[in-house]
Amino acid sequence: MNIASGKPSRGGWNAAIFIILVEVAQQFAFYGLASNLIMYLTDVLDQPLAAAAKNVNTWLGVSSVFPVLGAFLADSYFGRFKTIVFSITIYFLGMVLLTLSVSIIPSQSGQVVFFVALYILSVAEGGQKPCVQTFAADQFDENTPEEIKVKSSFFNWWYLGMVFGATSATLGVVYLQDNIGWGLGFGILAGVLVVSLVSFLVGTKRYREQMPPGSPFTMVVQVLVAAARKWHVNKALNCECVYYGDDKALLQGQSQPLVVARTNQLRCLDKAIIIDELDASTIPRNPWRLCSLNQVEEVKLVLRLIPLCSTTIRSIGPHFQVPAASLQGLVGIAILIAVPIYDRFFVPIARKYTGHPSGITVLQRIGIGLVLSILVMVVSALVEAKRLNIAKDYNLIDKPKAIVPMRVWWLLPQYLILGLANAFATVGLQELFYDEMPEQMRSIGAATSMSVVGVGSFISNWIISVAELITSRNGDKWLGENINRAHLDYFYWVLAVLSTLNLCVYVLIANAFVYKKVGREVKVKTDLSFANNHGGEI
Repeated sequence: MNIASGKPSRGGWNAAIFIILVEVAQQFAFYGLASNLIMYLTDVLDQPLAAAAKNVNTWLGVSSVFPVLGAFLADSYFGRFKTIVFSITIYFLGMVLLTLSVSIIPSQSGQVVFFVALYILSVAEGGQKPCVQTFAADQFDENTPEEIKVKSSFFNWWYLGMVFGATSATLGVVYLQDNIGWGLGFGILAGVLVVSLVSFLVGTKRYREQMPPGSPFTMVVQVLVAAARKWHVNKALNCECVYYGDDKALLQGQSQPLVVARTNQLRCLDKAIIIDELDASTIPRNPWRLCSLNQVEEVKLVLRLIPLCSTTIRSIGPHFQVPAASLQGLVGIAILIAVPIYDRFFVPIARKYTGHPSGITVLQRIGIGLVLSILVMVVSALVEAKRLNIAKDYNLIDKPKAIVPMRVWWLLPQYLILGLANAFATVGLQELFYDEMPEQMRSIGAATSMSVVGVGSFISNWIISVAELITSRNGDKWLGENINRAHLDYFYWVLAVLSTLNLCVYVLIANAFVYKKVGREVKVKTDLSFANNHGGEI
């Protein structure tokens, strides 16, 4: 890791705790807005439920996809520290504007300002979301066995802090918004952001910082171009014709650098590391024609994660929320209970049987989360069908605002299962994209893992539109204004089927996935010799 300061006092939990506080505050602010946004759109702005759901999904989608751009700028030019400071400042200004739009600005103009402020917050999310987590994980030295073990546990406690912030907002701020005023609720969120910025700056001298290495996408494009230019090369892959780049020069010195071990997947890219006659006569090397082995393997890491990422777009259902918003706090409570139990009890017990440092692999953890997400849809469908039957029995079909005599605890199982699903899948996905991405692209990896939620939100919009289009031709809409004549249970069953198909694809891809292996360059040469004996030419 290229650390700006080599002081041993920097990094570790002493530094990470300040960054975690930033994430807690950000989650508090985000969910203090997002969890009750649909209520504001329907009750205050008088939008239809389906239209409000689409607006919420669009905003969530933009907020989740925007981090890809923010991560690119952080990894390429500004660094994570500066990006975080800038994004918190923008976040605060956006929240202040949002507060003014619901309290002081006249209603007609206030509605325009409200939506402008919403998307200013999306821009701030773009800088903060991918960088805060990655910057916190950077505080743990990957070259120290003790800190490697701590870092695995860090992702669990990091997510616990996120959920604590989100749950506190869902249970507290939402109550203030519904019972006292939207201006007060949003004003509290702005105040929390100021506190988080101050606390983050207080810990400045404790942080390990990585200097931005330049555009990581250049490396990816160089490998693809170099491999394409040598598609006709048929040299045997051996140590004499393979380009190791700067690693080989360092190997002749006093240290042996860590490199990514060679894999046999995507072998067409290996042509980029072969030194042919033109490369041998060209000094200095042409990076668009000859790439190092480590560079090629890092590009393979990125390409291997793309299909896996596409199969974890599982959150296409939960974003269609039905009030009241505070019920979502049950999800957070489930996670607050599940994560410590997972980290302190499940992992040590599983470790004894599997021998894996984390108890189970990251892909297994994500797979369990996907199974639980299917179960969420099934339980939701059954509970909604139960609610509709009760409404019919009490002649409440045409009274959508009447209270159905059904205890709220019927909703408890689906929220608890959803919490467990997030504890497995979300944390696993974050850890996977941090560990498997090249070091200089880790912010982009974090942004990619988060963007699946955004893509899921856009897909949710599409499914809602399709459901409305088809069901409107055959009677009552599944997602109609009268929730007692609607059929949310059918909608949940559709999501359950789609999620099951998605799980099948995930299992196929996960079984073929190869984890990143890091070793000394001498070890890589041994692997090359083995590959040459078993594969010949490439």
